[in-house]
Amino acid sequence: MRIAIVTDAWHPQRNGVVRVLSTLADTLRELGHEVAVMEPGQFHTIPCPSYPEIPLSLWPRPRLERLLEEFQPEAVHLATEGPLGWAARAWCLKHGHPFTTAYHTKFPHYVRARTGVPLSWPYAVIRRFHAPSAAVMCPSPSVYAELGQWGFSNAVEWSHGVDIRTFHPQPKAFLDVPRPLFMYVGRVAVEKNLPAFLGLELPGTRMVVGDGPARAGLMKRFPQVDWRIANGDRELSRYFAAADCFVFPSLTDTFGLVMLEALASGVPVAAFPVPGPLDVVGGAPVGVLKEDLRQAALDALSISPQACRDYAAQFSWERVARQFLGFLQPLNGAARTAA
Repeated sequence: MRIAIVTDAWHPQRNGVVRVLSTLADTLRELGHEVAVMEPGQFHTIPCPSYPEIPLSLWPRPRLERLLEEFQPEAVHLATEGPLGWAARAWCLKHGHPFTTAYHTKFPHYVRARTGVPLSWPYAVIRRFHAPSAAVMCPSPSVYAELGQWGFSNAVEWSHGVDIRTFHPQPKAFLDVPRPLFMYVGRVAVEKNLPAFLGLELPGTRMVVGDGPARAGLMKRFPQVDWRIANGDRELSRYFAAADCFVFPSLTDTFGLVMLEALASGVPVAAFPVPGPLDVVGGAPVGVLKEDLRQAALDALSISPQACRDYAAQFSWERVARQFLGFLQPLNGAARTAA
């Protein structure tokens, strides 16, 4: 099957959405499908206001329509609600083509965090975007339930996976720092609620590996924290594996792929008992979810690294890709290729 994936999030951005989509595309190709990813690098862009690391495509519709016409997709998936997503949505509606979408990011919550507007406003926009979709793929049961509460009638549950070949246990001597090492890996942005972790009184070392618009300000506010940048997946995997506990303070993530990457590295998770951690960790003996994040981090130190690794190994990307194929809607009666 020829599958077009249209996304406003792509390399060189470093975030969970990009990792999910790039791994999904690679897995689909391994399964024999032809995948074209249409992303901001193919268009003129400007930096996103308040988040310059994210490029926004300028007037992308004419070029995007040409790319779609040239590729002749048999199925179209809109991964994001940005300029490219809206342009592809318009093309599909103009030609009467069915399409699927995904809800990777809680944009309404991020908009409220930055502007203070009521949640109902951005949710109305997002609901309009997804309304014609044949299936809005949700990365967790919690997000599926939440969208239902906001009036989405076309949501479906779609899990995510982890690359256990890239993320695996490795020597902790990679980082020579006072132990135990409590680590966060990911984007450094206001919606990640990082002060809830950075302000904790914990023994050993607190470390943040990642970049983002809030990094400079948080570095000044928390100079006692060890701040790092990982270059490439190989180095990133070594950082993950070197931690003694992975602390995930976010209250707004739809899934939290970094938690699975930590678990695959043999590192237990400490987080709040909210959507995301509840879906990834839940009641499994691989993490501690408590309102007292400090106690959760300390309690997680006693968890077996092998139990973490074994649990993460259940999240196969092939299973995720086959589930994705089952949700796709063929264009103009095109025959569905067997998943």
